[in-house]
Amino acid sequence: MNEILKKQIELLPDKPGSYQMRDKDDNIIYIGKAKNLKKRVSQYFLRPQNGKTASMVFNVDHFSIIITNTEKEALILEMNLIQKYHPRYNILLMDDKRYPYLAIHKGVKHPYVSIARNINDRKSEFFGPYPNSGACYETLNIINKLFPLRKCKTVPTSPCLYYHLNQCLGPCVNEVDPQIYREICENISKFLKGNNKEVVNELKEKISIASENLEFEKAKEYKTMLDSILAISEKQYMELKDKIDRDFVSFNLRDNYIGIVVLIMRKGMIIFKRSFVYELMGEVNDFVVDILTQYYLKNTLPKEIIVPTEELKELLSSYFSEVDIIAPTRGQLFEILQTTKENAKEALEQHFMTARLEDDCIKILEHLGEILKIKTPYRIELFDNSHLMGTNAVGAMVCFINGEPVKKMFRKFNLDNKNTKDDLESMKEVIFRRYSRLKQENQSYPDLIIVDGGYNQLVAAKQILKSIDVDINLAGLVKNDKHQTSALMDENGNEYEINDDKPLFYFLTRMQNEVHRFAISSHINKRKKSMFKSIFDEIEGIGAKRKELLLKNYPTLQELKSARIEELEQIIPKKVAIDLKEKLENLK
Repeated sequence: MNEILKKQIELLPDKPGSYQMRDKDDNIIYIGKAKNLKKRVSQYFLRPQNGKTASMVFNVDHFSIIITNTEKEALILEMNLIQKYHPRYNILLMDDKRYPYLAIHKGVKHPYVSIARNINDRKSEFFGPYPNSGACYETLNIINKLFPLRKCKTVPTSPCLYYHLNQCLGPCVNEVDPQIYREICENISKFLKGNNKEVVNELKEKISIASENLEFEKAKEYKTMLDSILAISEKQYMELKDKIDRDFVSFNLRDNYIGIVVLIMRKGMIIFKRSFVYELMGEVNDFVVDILTQYYLKNTLPKEIIVPTEELKELLSSYFSEVDIIAPTRGQLFEILQTTKENAKEALEQHFMTARLEDDCIKILEHLGEILKIKTPYRIELFDNSHLMGTNAVGAMVCFINGEPVKKMFRKFNLDNKNTKDDLESMKEVIFRRYSRLKQENQSYPDLIIVDGGYNQLVAAKQILKSIDVDINLAGLVKNDKHQTSALMDENGNEYEINDDKPLFYFLTRMQNEVHRFAISSHINKRKKSMFKSIFDEIEGIGAKRKELLLKNYPTLQELKSARIEELEQIIPKKVAIDLKEKLENLK
């Protein structure tokens, strides 16, 4: 910190407000909010930071603040300032479109159905939001064929084609009883709420009659409509009988990145998913609140928002007082929340697996060779081990050629029981078995071996290769104190920071993901065949159900150890999560 920053921090008040981080040219580079400005701002400079946060802190020359009365006022101010200044380190939701709804316009003389994005008309009934305009138009097209309301925006002076097709009552030439309109609108409302049994039965009867009369074209049209209705019903795969509008929110963390998913439930049915993946800035819960606040500036608030932790519930409740914020610990809402968490994990994995796929793999391999001072490693083999509390241990090896996985060359190794709790011994065993066999069978070696660990893992692998007289280049992926991959290490112990080298970072992360996935899947398959005593049995508050959820989300000891309290709270109560973390930290 420079002297200006030190003095500014000393003078910070213990009050809520917004802070604006500025560079040496007085440009605002980051805007945040805080319940306590002194505590929040000082944390940036007193704690070690990673990735994007570290880069931001490095570029801060001084800062300014605006004091507010409450934290909620600070949040509103923060959002307004971000929209005005667009700081380079703030996360901005670029997708600001409003999702489409279907509207039954009942408050006019001749009702009709249309697509709407503004849902403030109190005289109309709205359904949605729909995942995209295509799905909305598809549903509107079915409604227009099934129910004879007008399709014209304004009533014409002469009948149109819809009238002659019996798809419109023809208010242009007929006086329509308002009671008939009310009944039709009620039937459309029932249909959009999922009560389509009568319509389905009617269409089936029409198909049968048309077929008997040899009117095959008409029968085909009815069949197409029936298939569309059934397809719409199938898309709404999760349903609650209370028909309440809800959003389910959960998140997952990996390598200082966060995946956030919102599962959107309308009329008791899940209809859509929104996914966000960003580099984490600041505290986890504050970051999630920032993203959700921006999201709901452009999207309709539901009646309930279902969140995974009490802390997140309290934070959101102070901002969205008009919405019920719920943090369930059991029941159907909790189960759907677990599905949301799985979606967040999948979103994060997909991000790492697909990010930068347009990059030239050969150029990245050449760059990797230059860093390690070796020939371009066109064939790379990566290793990882997987076990839980030392049981059912397996080693895994994946092979990439020209940057692409070659699955027929993947190998798994059942590890010797005496080595299962010692990662170094496990690595030695796997390296020995792999390359002594290649040597014995006179097969070709890879250009590079990458181990998922730091210097000790490299030394262990190097010792084994030397003992069997095999010469292969080595490298390791180094993790920081938060178990996040941060550097590449050559076999001499020299480190190369890769967080800012995005093409190489994503390239190596995809490889790391693949060996990790392969190791875990092999471990799970082995674990299913045996019984074991889990550390969960020693923690009060972890029963069979919670144990199953923990094993599902953290199938390896290393994943469990690296999970943050905020993550564990999505599955188990905070006190139980703290007890589990303490137990894991004391585990040797």
